[in-house]
Amino acid sequence: MAEHKIGEYVKGKKYGSFEHDFEGEIEKVYENSVLIHILRYNDEDRILVGELNNRAIVRKGDAKAVKVKAE
Repeated sequence: MAEHKIGEYVKGKKYGSFEHDFEGEIEKVYENSVLIHILRYNDEDRILVGELNNRAIVRKGDAKAVKVKAE
């Protein structure tokens, strides 16, 4: 498994109260998980993301690197 790095853009798998997957940038790398600053998410998860201050900790295996699309 490739090691994640701070600043890497990843897709996080839905878990807990999340209804959908989300995307964001890694802020911190732990031994088995990463802290993601959530930047893109489904509107149905808006309240939950706000309650979590736009951050989520996910297992490294559930954070998949993605390419950032130009907007």
